[in-house]
Amino acid sequence: MTNQNWQKSSYSEEGSACVYLASTPTGTILLRESDSPETILTTNPRQIATLIATLRSEHHVH
Repeated sequence: MTNQNWQKSSYSEEGSACVYLASTPTGTILLRESDSPETILTTNPRQIATLIATLRSEHHVH
C-alpha cells in the first residue's frame, strides 16, 4: 500500500493539515491525513461520494 498514487484534496491549504485520497486496483478508496500519514482509512466509492456530498451541503448551509 505504500506505492499508492495519493492525491491531495483541493480544499487543503498549503501549510495546513491536508487530506489525501488514493484508489486501489480493487476499487477501494484510501484516505489519510498529512499529520498522521501512517493511519489509513479504507472505504468504497459509494461511501466516499456520500461523505463528499454531505460535506459540500454542510459547507453551503453556513
